[in-house]
Order: sequence, then C-alpha cells, then structure tokens
Amino acid sequence: MSQHATDPSAIPDVLTDELRELLSSVGTATITAQLFRRGIRSTFLSGLKPLLPDQRMVGRARTLRYVAVREDVLNAGGPRLGAQRQASETIDFGDVLIMEAREVPDAGTVGDIYAARAYHRGAVGIITDGALRDTAGIAALGKPVYHQSSHGSTWRRHHMPYSCDEPITCAGVYVEPGDVVVGDAEGAVVIPHALVGEVTRDCVAQEEREAFAAELVQAGESTHGIFPLSEERRADFEAWKAAREA
Repeated sequence: MSQHATDPSAIPDVLTDELRELLSSVGTATITAQLFRRGIRSTFLSGLKPLLPDQRMVGRARTLRYVAVREDVLNAGGPRLGAQRQASETIDFGDVLIMEAREVPDAGTVGDIYAARAYHRGAVGIITDGALRDTAGIAALGKPVYHQSSHGSTWRRHHMPYSCDEPITCAGVYVEPGDVVVGDAEGAVVIPHALVGEVTRDCVAQEEREAFAAELVQAGESTHGIFPLSEERRADFEAWKAAREA
C-alpha cells in the first residue's frame, strides 16, 4: 500500500498570533453559529469529548486517515506504522493532529508515545473520532485531546493507517489540512481556512453582544430587544461597549 501525503510546505497556514488569541477567547458554540450563518452546517465534531477539563485549543489541522483492516494487506507489511509515524514526525508548532478513524470505538488510534512525540514537536492538540490507547499516559501529558472512547487494543484490530495531510471526515465533519480547529470544554469545531479571519471577527462581535444581553438579563431585564440585539437597543449596547472599553 502506498503512503499518501501532501507536502507539508503546501498546507495553508492562516493563523496569526492575533487570530490565535482571539479564537482562544470565543466559544465553539459561537463559531458553529457563525459558520451556520454562512451556510456551512456541519462543523462541530459530534460525539467527541475532551480528555481533560477546562482546556482551550486553537491550531492548524494536520490530518491522519485510517482505513478498514484487510489482513492480507496488513500481513504483507504495507501500511504498518508508516502513516502514523509520518504524522507524528512531520507535525509543526501550533498544529492539531486530527484523525479519521471511521468512528470505531474499540481500537486505539494513538497511544502515549506517539502523542508525546507530536506534542514534543509542537502540536497543540490531538483529535480522533475513534479510541485512545494508553489513555492515562496521554492524560498525564496535560495537553488538549478530544476523543470518542478509550480502548486497550491497537489499531490493528480494525484499522490500517493509510494517509497523512489529505482531506478526511472526522466525526462527520469534512476537514482539509490547513483548516483551523478550535476546542473548548464543549468540544471542537473546524473553521475552513479561507474563512478564519472573517469568522473570528464576527465571533468576537457576537460574544460582545451576548455579554451585554447576559448582563442585563442577570439584572432582571427581559430578553426582548437585547437577545438578539434590536436596532432600538443598539445605542444602549454601544454605550455599554464604550464604557467597558474605557
């Protein structure tokens, strides 16, 4: 079996320090809403949970795809560890290793050693729509991880690692290398790399309006006119925003 991969130097890298900082402050629910408004409906990685609580993750997607195991190919030594090793050895600072594992819950897709190697090279997160192996060891690394399940078996039970840095489907979401992945306590969402700038800007603006609404609602006011913000209350919002910035 051939090992498929895109030249890492050809993968888009749209994240600036400013965008990373801004995306670290907005919720995945806000990002999902902004993408939905642009007609992109499937961006949240459904069914995946964070391994550790209260962590944030913002990074560029680097992909790894598993295919179904076929014993004659596996026994011939075709895939072996090639694509998995390649993924962990070519990851760069600020990247998220995101895996398509066909949503299979009972075969590991990454263990603590390959996870440690990816983080040592600068990865900021790992995502799999399958299972982790050596979960306690991965948790001890203290880094963001999103996964479906944990399982003691290796990938050979159901999978073969096939390709790196090609488009994948993870947890029902289409992901291209270079897309931006944001994670929080709720889960993780994928932003198409061409939309990162405008989505980030609109997310920040949305959360400012929601902070204004939350403050008034907590003080006892009705949601009418403030969530969503009406034109009649926009002057109140602008005054609140100016006072907050001052």
